[in-house]
Amino acid sequence: MQHDKILILDFGSQVTQLIARRVREAHVYCEVHPCDVGSDWVRQFAADGKLKGIILSGSHASVYEVDDKAPDAVYELGVPVLGICYGMQTMANQLGGKVEGSHTREFGYAEVRAHGHTALLKDIADFSTPEGHGMLKVWMSHGDKVTELPPGFKLMASTPSCPIAGMADEARRFYAVQFHPEVTHTVQGAAMLQRFVREICAAQADWIMGDYIEEAVEKIRAQVGDEEVILGLSGGVDSSVAAALIHRAIGDQLTCVFVDHGLLRLHEGDAVMEMFAGKLHAKVIRVDASELFLGKLAGVSEPEAKRKIIGGLFVDVFKAETAKLKAGDGGHKGATFLAQGTIYPDVIESGGAKSKKAVTIKSHHNVGGLPEQLGLKLLEPLRDLFKDEVRELGVALGLPRDMVYRHPFPGPGLGVRILGEVKKEYADLLRRADAIFIEELHNFTDAATGKTWYDLTSQAFTVFLPVKSVGVMGDGRTYDYVVALRAVQTSDFMTADWAELPYALLKKVSGRIINEVRGINRVTYDVSSKPPATIEWE
Repeated sequence: MQHDKILILDFGSQVTQLIARRVREAHVYCEVHPCDVGSDWVRQFAADGKLKGIILSGSHASVYEVDDKAPDAVYELGVPVLGICYGMQTMANQLGGKVEGSHTREFGYAEVRAHGHTALLKDIADFSTPEGHGMLKVWMSHGDKVTELPPGFKLMASTPSCPIAGMADEARRFYAVQFHPEVTHTVQGAAMLQRFVREICAAQADWIMGDYIEEAVEKIRAQVGDEEVILGLSGGVDSSVAAALIHRAIGDQLTCVFVDHGLLRLHEGDAVMEMFAGKLHAKVIRVDASELFLGKLAGVSEPEAKRKIIGGLFVDVFKAETAKLKAGDGGHKGATFLAQGTIYPDVIESGGAKSKKAVTIKSHHNVGGLPEQLGLKLLEPLRDLFKDEVRELGVALGLPRDMVYRHPFPGPGLGVRILGEVKKEYADLLRRADAIFIEELHNFTDAATGKTWYDLTSQAFTVFLPVKSVGVMGDGRTYDYVVALRAVQTSDFMTADWAELPYALLKKVSGRIINEVRGINRVTYDVSSKPPATIEWE
């Protein structure tokens, strides 16, 4: 199926992905590409007649310090264009306006007055002034500003410190705003982007995950044919949804390899097997490599060293199992494809790390260069999707909602939740304590929202501290280990902070852990903010 599409040109903003996510939330397909793709590339991208509009992203740069600008074709195709922040500045600069540096940088909340009743902002407002002016609550982040409108443009928005906070040339359907509608801090941002892509661009709202299954299945069947596929199943959301989708498409032509490194959460390995082998009836090889991993981790305390050991061993074990399947042992004719759960942010970030701009190159996030090393072709059925879309797809495929919407857990598992050296004793204690914490987060409902505290946090886990603390049990004293609870709330990748869990919840969790997990005497709660503390404990 050919979808209408929006092209997002990335000038290097850390929140460019959010523009794409908001467009997708309006059920319109879009792609992010670097701003320096060139006019010929843009014309080729538009050649199928499905390009309905272009969005120019923000940037950390200044138009008079860098050469980054939109290809000329952007303004020549006759499709609507929306400039955001730097995108507005380069539009003004390219079309005959003026941009200047400001003595006062603007970062954070602002109230913007809308002008001119333009198609983009008409009837979109957060409140009105006593004079009747429509006002928008927005998020600003810029040092430069447009000081002179290009010919043909009129004023669309302003603030006292930024007189040209938005501009429009409605004859050509060019719009630009100095603020960031993609972040949720701009209250009407989603409405503005939906207005642009659905009404001004007239893009079809046909990007819907339930409908996408059939489309993805056809693509997989066309790519794979009658060949066999191997997938590294971690139990995480991406690999699980990829496995379910590929299995829907080709059934027994797929074999999943699940490497159990002994550092999973409580009963997680069994849950993975029950879901994929028990309910989906997929072929899954479970490799119990816990002794191998724990043996190699003995005596290693440094977190990055632990990560490298766990990642390297995973690859080694996976390669060994894959070699058997590739060779056609055990009744197989031999696999020719390696499947990965690569998702769109992986693709963007893996390219953006070097250039500061998005490039759609193969991700190196999952199992890296393995396809080349193993001589296998690559199958990435989720590479066009964002995490939210992957979750929607997982539910549509019949995976349990609590599985696909669960908190992320690092690939090294408990290995990076145990401070210092990883020992089996520590992992066993931590697994049980962590399970109690997660269980009670599910059990406690916030009265104000009606949601559980598990749903209100984006990440929660328990950390093992290899120090002993005194505890009193009746008339006796014990010296046992300490664990720390960590719960984090995030918004738009822009903010992350510790969750203010209710005291009653913390009390219940700590009481249960100390009573039920013999070997733990004390429970703490981590209230370190980010920055400087990271979400991870290491």
